[in-house]
Amino acid sequence: MASITSLEPGYYRIPLPIVLSDSMHGEMTVFELNTVRLRDSEGIEGVGYTFTCGRNGAAIDALLHRDFPDLVAGEDADRIERLWTKVWWAMHYGGRGGPTVLAQSALDIALWDLKAKRLGQPLWKLLGGNDPRVPCYAGGIDLDYPLDRLLQQTQDNLAKGFRAIKMKVGRKRLSEDVERVRAMREFLGADFPLMVDANMKWTADEAIRAARAFQPYDLGWLEEPIIPDDVAGHVRVVREGGLPIATGENFRTLWEFKQMIASGGVTFPEPDVTNCGGITPFMKVAHLAEAFNLPVTSHGAHDITVHLLGAVPNRSYLEAHGFGLDRYIAERLRIEDGFAICPDRPGHGIGFDWDGLESIRGPRLAV
Repeated sequence: MASITSLEPGYYRIPLPIVLSDSMHGEMTVFELNTVRLRDSEGIEGVGYTFTCGRNGAAIDALLHRDFPDLVAGEDADRIERLWTKVWWAMHYGGRGGPTVLAQSALDIALWDLKAKRLGQPLWKLLGGNDPRVPCYAGGIDLDYPLDRLLQQTQDNLAKGFRAIKMKVGRKRLSEDVERVRAMREFLGADFPLMVDANMKWTADEAIRAARAFQPYDLGWLEEPIIPDDVAGHVRVVREGGLPIATGENFRTLWEFKQMIASGGVTFPEPDVTNCGGITPFMKVAHLAEAFNLPVTSHGAHDITVHLLGAVPNRSYLEAHGFGLDRYIAERLRIEDGFAICPDRPGHGIGFDWDGLESIRGPRLAV
């Protein structure tokens, strides 16, 4: 048995090279990175991480310093399901969401990385090994970009090898959204995969109106049209809007996905491995979607998620985001003619520049 000997959290504030914006989170100048470095009795290290849009990272860090080490110390590192359940219920009364689940996500990712490294396998093979080539789109956080800048970003992404694009919608006037979508469709041409993301901006009635206005532009999906809590509203948008709907990046549990999927409120379930509890529940969501004959997509953390989508037969597009993390890892995600390629390195294969990150370490809360 390889037992867990240490848990080392890290908290960093990564300045973004440009200001990003969407319809609900406003302007973002910094992303926060919370890491977990787990070591076992064989001297192997597993690494996990989660992120925020600029706030709450210190709370995640405090949880990882104060509450998590005692829960995992001395435990069998390979009993990941048992550890996930133990941590979930230990933290449940004061947690069940928010920073607690983000912290648990980072821990769970580290456990799977540790296990895959011990077995000498890339994560995508350990989790199922379906296909190392995963369709991939460039996800822009570009709501406030002028149209010429939006089109230039798109051209740059095409040059990088992307063959699918997602843009932000949710401006003050629907007519502005429609005009920008029309311009993007004309720029990309017919049949090119184009998706839009409203970041929970609308009511159900507003989302239905928007979806109907977007229908002429042959969109792959409309993402997060309304708040994640409104299951009945999602069902209405799917039925009355006439577009496929992606949602789930703000769900924190498997059971939220169950409710939305079983109700018919989503076409593309979209878990984020860094905030849904980690790899363990992400894979359960993927298999739940498969049972309903639905494709699964993803949000964020593309360097990890490429393995998870590469493991399952019902994978749809991987979202690739430019959150500034590329400056602090050894090898970037490889994109070839519209596909992200799963690394063959053991584990998830992300090698952090710990010395470089040290210069942007965030301030810790008293614990």
